[in-house]
Amino acid sequence: MRNALSVDIEDWFQVGAFETVIARDDWDALPHRVERNSDAVLALFERAGVKGTFFTLGWVAERYPALIRRIADAGHEIASHGWDHRRVFTMQPEEFRADLKRARAALEVAAGQKITGYRAPSFSIDARTPWAHEILAEEGYRYSSSVAPVVHDHYGWPEAPRFAFEPLSDSDLIELPVTTARFGGRTIAAGGGGFFRLLPYRFSHWAIGQVNGQDRRPAVFYFHPWEIDPDQPRVENAPIRSKVRHYSRLSAMEGKLEKLLGDFAWGRVDQVAEAQKAAIQ
Repeated sequence: MRNALSVDIEDWFQVGAFETVIARDDWDALPHRVERNSDAVLALFERAGVKGTFFTLGWVAERYPALIRRIADAGHEIASHGWDHRRVFTMQPEEFRADLKRARAALEVAAGQKITGYRAPSFSIDARTPWAHEILAEEGYRYSSSVAPVVHDHYGWPEAPRFAFEPLSDSDLIELPVTTARFGGRTIAAGGGGFFRLLPYRFSHWAIGQVNGQDRRPAVFYFHPWEIDPDQPRVENAPIRSKVRHYSRLSAMEGKLEKLLGDFAWGRVDQVAEAQKAAIQ
C-alpha cells in the first residue's frame, strides 16, 4: 500500500497558531528559515529514497523560486497551499478564486510544471465553504487534500467522508482527506503535523497500519519544514496553547520521520489521488 507523503511549505511565522500575534505586513522583516528547513526535508527524503508532494505557499515561491525548482527537479510534486495561508472560510468565493490564481502563477513560474493539486491552509475547506470544490474544479485542479474529517478547535468537517471522495457530481475532482483512525467509536486525527510530533510514535504506526490493513486505504500524511527546526525563533506573546502545540518535541521530529519513512511505503499525492480516483469510479 503506497501512502501519500506531503509537506506544507510555510515558514515558522506563517502558521495558524500565530496568526493573531504576527501581522502579515511584518513577515518580510522576520528571519526566514523556510529555505534551509525545506532543503533539510529534501535531504531527508533523499536518504529515505522517497518522493512526496510539497504544498507550497505562493508567497514562498515568489521569494524563493530556486528552492521550488530544486524540489521539482528532485522529482517531487509541487502543489498549491494558497497565497499567504488565509483560511478558505475567511474568504468570499471570488477572493478564493483570486488567491488560487495568484498562488498558481508564482508556483508554475518557479517550478516549471503545471500545478494540479491544492491543500487549503489549516484544512479549511469545510461545511462553511460549499463553493470551494466547485471553484477548484473550474480552475482546473485535479485533486484537493483540504478536508480534516474530525472535530478540532481550529478546523474540521466531522461529517465529511474519511477517505477519498468526489465532492461534485459533474466533475472528476477528487478530495483526499487527511488521515484519521477509529478508536472507541470515535474518529481521531492521525495524519501527521502536531499529532505526529506530540504523540508517541507507536500511535501513528498503529493508525497508519489500521488504515492500510483494516480499511485497505492509503494514508495521507503531512508535516511542515519548521517542525524539524528546534532553533527557530520563539514567539513569546503567543497564547500558551499555541506555544505548546508549536514548540513541543521539535528536536524529536526528524528522527520520528526517518522511522516512519522506513516503516511504510510512500509516494506523491497526485499519484495516490489518481489511484484512488480509479478505485472509486
